[in-house]
Amino acid sequence: MFEPVLASVATATVRGLSLVPVKAGLWRVANRSGTILGHIERQSDADGDRFAARRLVFASRMVDLGVFCRMDDAADCFRC
Repeated sequence: MFEPVLASVATATVRGLSLVPVKAGLWRVANRSGTILGHIERQSDADGDRFAARRLVFASRMVDLGVFCRMDDAADCFRC
């Protein structure tokens, strides 16, 4: 399991995807060849942390994939 707190320190690999910290609470998702697939953003509220996944469709367009309770689940959206 990926530990979100450590993401601000270094790049992490989750199920074959690279998660590169962009800023606090935001990670760039890339595949093994280095192609940027999108972003995962941590959202904190009264119920705890949630992770929103957004896929990069064109150079300037993002599509929301969903909001998840775990970082691993958000990363799974990019594996198909």
